Amino acid sequence: MQQNQIPTHIAIIMDGNGRWAKSRHLPRLAGHREGAKAVERTLKGAQKMGIKFITLYAFSTENWSRPKEEIDGLMTLLSHVLDNYSQQAIQQNMRLWVSGSREGLPPSILEKIDRTVKATAGNTGLTVNLALNYGARQEITHAVNLLLAEGKTNISSQDISAHLYQPELPDPELIIRTSGEERLSNFLLWQSAYSEFYFTPVLWPDFDETELQKAVTEYCQRTRRFGGV
Repeated sequence: MQQNQIPTHIAIIMDGNGRWAKSRHLPRLAGHREGAKAVERTLKGAQKMGIKFITLYAFSTENWSRPKEEIDGLMTLLSHVLDNYSQQAIQQNMRLWVSGSREGLPPSILEKIDRTVKATAGNTGLTVNLALNYGARQEITHAVNLLLAEGKTNISSQDISAHLYQPELPDPELIIRTSGEERLSNFLLWQSAYSEFYFTPVLWPDFDETELQKAVTEYCQRTRRFGGV
């Protein structure tokens, strides 16, 4: 596999934490904790392969409808993950970006996000874009409203791209979804116009570097025509 075949940006819908826990008669939060370990393995694999950007769908705008106990547990887990990531990112030259709305997130989480984004801004290795409190329709609506506020009356696709949460983030060449589900679930709808999709039955807590390699290998075997012949 040649380096120029490797996707620059991989996006992952990390699905299956709850089912992983249920199959083991464990609380759902146990699945989320194992999912956090899968994130660490996946980031290591991405670094080894030379991936430049990886977007992780961590918490959607629709996830607020889950039980309060689960949401509170997720936010506590996220707080710990941010603490660990901040240390690892500095040591491993990784950078953190976040896509999503800040509204509704705990102030303590926002503080840690801001601190980590600032501390890693100059790093030049893997950029980890955390899709947190994220919804693609909301992102597009937000971009259009920004343009309208600027007085734009004739909006182009380039205008919208320039007003997304992370306008410098390249569109993902590869989107991976775990757990056997085959849908986007309001994830990167604008950016995925020409993305390749890879669906795997592997539940997210069982995902690792080997599974990431399988997805990238299949991607490298595809021919991307972008509407051409």
